[in-house]
Formats: sequence, structure tokens, C-alpha cells
Amino acid sequence: MSKKSLPPTPLLIPLPAVLVSCGEFGRSVNIITIAWCGVVCSEPPMLSISVRESRHSFEMIRASGEFVLNVAGADFVRAVDYCGSHSGRKVDKFAEAGLTPIQGLKVKSPLIKEAPINLECQVRRAIELGSHHMFIAEIVATHVNQEYLDSENRLKVADLNPIAYCPNVREYWSGLSKMHGNYGQVWNK
Repeated sequence: MSKKSLPPTPLLIPLPAVLVSCGEFGRSVNIITIAWCGVVCSEPPMLSISVRESRHSFEMIRASGEFVLNVAGADFVRAVDYCGSHSGRKVDKFAEAGLTPIQGLKVKSPLIKEAPINLECQVRRAIELGSHHMFIAEIVATHVNQEYLDSENRLKVADLNPIAYCPNVREYWSGLSKMHGNYGQVWNK
């Protein structure tokens, strides 16, 4: 098995492809597709998203200090691609992607009604990194469509069928349907 050395590139795959809604519900709102995101802390629950300063959503997030991260299933791939390839300066992405903004509990940014999971977030820190600014945010409210929860409120991942983005090949993928074991128990089988 031989290895080929490539220039430094973020080949961490798969990356979740999520829809981030921002702005103020009932006023000026937008949706941006983000793949540069991830969990950064358990207590308090926090995540990060990275956004280019040139994006329409950047100033909305920076000014309000809030956003909603909406997890998309495979049936959302058209909306994810549309919201990532069109500018909110020119179009109403909610209308064009057939999505419905709804009021959340803690932040002014809208939730996407059709998304199976919505995480309301308040920015705690912003860091300029280079091509992107990272917003580190605390999750202040979590919403999950009940059909994606079992009787113990655990997420039914296979039913959700989350989508992922693979940056090097610029493709969307799904298919988390095979569970390989439980944490701390796989190694001794």
C-alpha cells in the first residue's frame, strides 16, 4: 500500500452539510449552507461554524450574535445545494427552496420547520482564521421532530439519514444506516 502526498487540505470526511438560518424572524432572514462545523464542547453544549466574511449571512450572524443550525436529512439535499450556491442578497432562499421559517424559543433567528433537528445558538466568541471566521456558539435550545426519536428520546439516526459533504470531490453523500457497535464495547469483540 503506497501513499501519495497531497498539499495540505481539509480532507476530514464526511462533514455534516447543514443549513444555518440567521437574521431576525419576521424581518430580514437568510439561510447559508455550512460544512465547516462541529461540536466543540459538551458542558455547556457548544458548536462552531466557519463562514467567509464575503457571505451575506456573515454580517447577520456577527451583528445579531445568533443563528440556528438546522440538521438536514437526505431528502433536503436540493435545499442544501440551493442555499449553498445562491446568494441571499439576490433571492429569498426560504421561498425559493420551499422552506418555512418559524419562531424559536431563545433566539430571534428562525428555525427551518421542515428540518428534523434545529439547534438555537448564541455566539460566545468569533475568531478570524484566514479565509473564514469561526463563530463558537452555545446551543441554548434543541428541537427534534418526534418521528426521529425513539421511546427514550434517543435519535434514530438511520431514519434521519443525514447528509454529508465531501469537500475534495465536492459531493453530497448519505447512508448512515449500519450501526457497528456501542461506545466502549466495540474494541473487545
